[in-house]
Amino acid sequence: MARQKVTTILAGVLAFACVANTGFAQTQATTTNGAQTSGNGGQSAATLAQEASNPFASSWALQLQQNNNWAKMPRGDDHTRVRSNLQFQPLLNVRLTEKQGLIIRPIVTIVNSIPHFDQSGQNERTAGFGDTVLAFALPRSLFGGRLMVGAGPTFIFPTASKDLLSQDTWQVGPDAGAVVLGKHFITYGFVQQWFKIGGNGRDTNQMSGTFNFTYLFENGWTLGTQPTLSVDWKARGGERGTFGIGPQVGKMCKCGGLPTLLQLQVQYYPIRPDVGGPKWNIQLQATPTIPALIKKALF
Repeated sequence: MARQKVTTILAGVLAFACVANTGFAQTQATTTNGAQTSGNGGQSAATLAQEASNPFASSWALQLQQNNNWAKMPRGDDHTRVRSNLQFQPLLNVRLTEKQGLIIRPIVTIVNSIPHFDQSGQNERTAGFGDTVLAFALPRSLFGGRLMVGAGPTFIFPTASKDLLSQDTWQVGPDAGAVVLGKHFITYGFVQQWFKIGGNGRDTNQMSGTFNFTYLFENGWTLGTQPTLSVDWKARGGERGTFGIGPQVGKMCKCGGLPTLLQLQVQYYPIRPDVGGPKWNIQLQATPTIPALIKKALF
C-alpha cells in the first residue's frame, strides 16, 4: 500500500509537470534580474542539466528526492535499520520587481519512514508526513551571471502527521548561498540556520548545508558530488555533526518533451553521531523543469 501511494504521488507530480510544459514550453522564461531568455527548445542537454541543477535558476524545478539510509539503532550491538523519506522540493523563481527576483523553496516530506523500538523492545516502524521547510532568497547576478549569490529567511513548520516524525517546534533563521556557473560545470553551496521560536518540542539550534559540484557532458550525462552537512548545536560535542559525501551520476532526459534530470548518488558519512546517525545513503533525484509560470513582476 505504501509503495502504491508513493508511485501515485510520483506519477501525479510528473503528470502535472508534463501538462504544464505543454502550454508553456514555447514561452519565454524570466531570469532573476528581470531579463528574458528564450525557451528550452534550442538549448543543449548540458545547458538544460545546468539549469535543473541551479538553485537560483530562472525556470521552475519540480524536484523529487528519495533517500534511503542505514542507521545504527540505539542498542549495544551493530544492529542497523533502513530509514527512508521522499521529499518534494520545488524551486520557484518569481519577480518581485523588474530588476529583483525572489527564489521560493519549500521542502515537503511526503513520506517519512523511521524504524524504532517499542516499549517492549520490539522493532517497529512509523511512517507519515514530516515537518516542512520553507526558504526564501533574494538572488543577485555578478560577473555577467557567472556568479550568483543570494540570502533570505528560512522556516521550519511542525507539520508532521505523527509525533515521532516531528521536532514539534516552530523555527526561523537565515539562509545564504552562492552559485558559480562554468561552461561545463556548476558548483554551489547553500546553508540554512534555524532557531526555535515556539512549540512544545525541545530547544533547537541547528544548521543544514548542501554543497554541489557537477560536471556537465554535452550528451546530457552529469558526474559530480553533492555533500550534505547538518549540525545540531545543542548536542554533545561528538554528536553534533553529520556529514555525507559520495559520487553522483545523472542524465538529462525528456518526459513528453519535458526536460527531466535524473540523478543517483551514493553517500558515506565519515562524520555522524554514534547512535542514530546514518552510515550510508542511496539518493535518487528526479528534477523536471518548466518555464516560470508567473512572468509579470509582483510590484
